[in-house]
Amino acid sequence: MSKHLTETKAFASEDLKRDTIKLVLKKVNESLEQRGYNSVNQLAGYLISNDPAYISSHNNARSIVQTVDRADIIEELVRFYLENTCNE
Repeated sequence: MSKHLTETKAFASEDLKRDTIKLVLKKVNESLEQRGYNSVNQLAGYLISNDPAYISSHNNARSIVQTVDRADIIEELVRFYLENTCNE
């Protein structure tokens, strides 16, 4: 048996979670823009209120955004903002 198949690999769940959030936000953003909505306003409304009606059902965006916990989305947005603006 090949050695690489028996080696233990670390599973980076935090990286997977971050990648999932990025993909969800990308898909929802695209769907909202296709429908002519301001995606920043719509996503902010959803994240603040927890009302999924802020997200269009176009391309199943409403269901997709609900696959990720809102707190995780907010945490990722804050992390991204701080990493990209506070180190200047």
